[in-house]
Amino acid sequence: MNEKHNFFEQVYQVVKKIPKGKVATYGQIAKILGTRDARKIGWALHQNPYEHVVPCHRVVNHIGRLAPNFAFDGPDEQKRRLELENITFTDQNTVNLKKHLWQIKS
Repeated sequence: MNEKHNFFEQVYQVVKKIPKGKVATYGQIAKILGTRDARKIGWALHQNPYEHVVPCHRVVNHIGRLAPNFAFDGPDEQKRRLELENITFTDQNTVNLKKHLWQIKS
């Protein structure tokens, strides 16, 4: 298994832990995995082969913005999936992080 594939699988394992009704940031996931490059998290999620198992729609940027290139039909679909989980927004494309940010237990 190559290093990139292994890293992507690690990303998927972390994202699977984000509970329904919560979101995490790319930076949070990067920190958990010991990298400072949050873009790598985005690359992994954009290639998510486990659409119905790994809830990549629960990952947003550091201010709560939706992904402009959400892999499964764009940001409107990401927002639709989040709204189905009762996630609220502070504006059209920004999740209310004060209410919905996943607090990772150490």
